[in-house]
Amino acid sequence: MQTFSFDPVTLPPAAAELRREVRDFLAEHNARRSPLDRAQSWSGSDPEFSRKMGEAGFIGMVWPKKYGGHERSSFERYVMLEEMLVAGAPVGAHWVADRQSGPLLLRFGTEEQRQKYLPPVTRGEMFYCIGMSEPDSGSDLASVRSKAVKVDGGFLITGRKIWTSGAHTAHVMIGLFRTGSNPDGRQEGLTQFLIDLRAPDGTDLKARNNIQVRPIRSLLGEHHFNEVTFDEAFVPDSQVVGKVDNGWSQVMSELAFERSGPERYLSSIQLVLEMIRELSSNPTPQGHAAVGRLIAHLSTLRQMSVSVAAKLNAGLDPALEGSIVKDLGAVFEQEIPAIAQAIFNVEPRIGKHASDLEQVMGFLVQNSVSYSMRGGTREILRGIIARGLGLR
Repeated sequence: MQTFSFDPVTLPPAAAELRREVRDFLAEHNARRSPLDRAQSWSGSDPEFSRKMGEAGFIGMVWPKKYGGHERSSFERYVMLEEMLVAGAPVGAHWVADRQSGPLLLRFGTEEQRQKYLPPVTRGEMFYCIGMSEPDSGSDLASVRSKAVKVDGGFLITGRKIWTSGAHTAHVMIGLFRTGSNPDGRQEGLTQFLIDLRAPDGTDLKARNNIQVRPIRSLLGEHHFNEVTFDEAFVPDSQVVGKVDNGWSQVMSELAFERSGPERYLSSIQLVLEMIRELSSNPTPQGHAAVGRLIAHLSTLRQMSVSVAAKLNAGLDPALEGSIVKDLGAVFEQEIPAIAQAIFNVEPRIGKHASDLEQVMGFLVQNSVSYSMRGGTREILRGIIARGLGLR
């Protein structure tokens, strides 16, 4: 049985200095985005903005310099992310690569893989997607059925991945496939692969490699998610991440990066900002009380999330704490549209005649339903927490 802890953390002076630098960058490169565009948070994608972030040194901040990184602390990276998310900056293109794929390769990848796949990420020129979830599997990663069969010089991979964010624009997928055949060891025999979807010059490699990407559109008609099909796509041995059949333990360590960051409680922050703007001109006691409670909850989640960042900075494995932050953060984010609708006499709607408040509310009413699915469903997370605490 484990116990969890969220120790108080004070950010170092370097983080405060960086905050001013990031705000100056955003004032120059993000000032013209509308509130509705900003509401997309970290799903908003703009490759040119990612390249500008790379030039400014805001991608791969904690990575070694020999791979294009900047060897700054996790706290400095955390501050940069906070500022980008609160500003609604379009960081989605490079998000996955910076958050989890890069750290995965730093820990488990070969030197050849690091030299090839990390420097372009730090320049904001290479984007990644994650191939984990599959049809009829939900968030049960141990039920992966897509196979990788060993052949001379590599593997032939066959199967389908679903809900794959950014697969239509990504250069690389890190995919999880079944390489073993033990029916009693669902968590055994899984392997991760680097799968090239585009060449560095942008040339599409999917058709050449027997890979198809089909869009899955959201309620808003947006194209973030995809279904990806592999029909005996060849992946060379050099593209195996870590060890063959060791994918499960690698994925579990990777998910700690995915579940604990500020994106897990700031995805709906634009609506909170619009509520504050509305109350500044039309104050009500009910509105002040509601926003006060939201800010209190936000502050608590931030302290918990920063504590997890401190554990990551110290080289610890905060998988349990990260799951708690992700679960509580999704609940918080999904409550905000309902609270806004309750305290303001407006309806959520999107269109040129709608106010900023109505448009942001309309976007999040439809979009926030997905927040308890991405990064692990609520049921899966609570099962992880229960097992970690010895309750099941």
